[in-house]
Amino acid sequence: MDKSKPHIILSGAISIDGKIATKTNDSKLSSHKDIQRLHKLRTSVDAILVGKNTVLRDNPLLTVRHVKGKNPIRIILDSKGTISRTSKILQSSNEIPTIIAVSKKITRKNLVKLEKFPVEIINAGNDSVNLKSLLKKLSKKKIKTILVEGGGTVNWEFVKQGLFDEMILTLSPFLIGGEDSISYLRGTGFRKISNSPSLRLKSVKRLKNYLVLHYVKL
Repeated sequence: MDKSKPHIILSGAISIDGKIATKTNDSKLSSHKDIQRLHKLRTSVDAILVGKNTVLRDNPLLTVRHVKGKNPIRIILDSKGTISRTSKILQSSNEIPTIIAVSKKITRKNLVKLEKFPVEIINAGNDSVNLKSLLKKLSKKKIKTILVEGGGTVNWEFVKQGLFDEMILTLSPFLIGGEDSISYLRGTGFRKISNSPSLRLKSVKRLKNYLVLHYVKL
């Protein structure tokens, strides 16, 4: 494992055709048992990372609720600091350690807004958040494992840059379809299959009609 970055686990629930949400942003793909499994996984990592779009779309808490255990640090990728002051993330930042990763593109107004909350602001990039730079800074803060629960854009960046170590996907018994629905990986995509990272299937777990697929990157 690269010692200059934390161990990265990509996590998500997808439909059989590889979507994480419909075109109207309905993303309720997980069963109750799978949500419990995810929350147990959250207790085992140092931090959870999502992008600003996930916060805007879902307004998540990113805490441990369905099992007993500690809350991980929350890391939000938000290059321009546009997260709403009324978001659950900022409103609960006095209770749960929260890091907002920004770039030099953040406006003074948004920086002042964030500084009113007990969050840690990390500047990591010029136009957008540079993941490699951010991960190095997080590693220096003794953050050793990060669970990435991103949307398609954030997931793609970790895959494209080869910055993940494991991937845990729940295959849900739904078909979504549609060009405007949200795929697990967005971005430009690879031109050739040979460009894809090599993965090894570590385990398969069945939860009634759901399959939990655990891969490790070779």
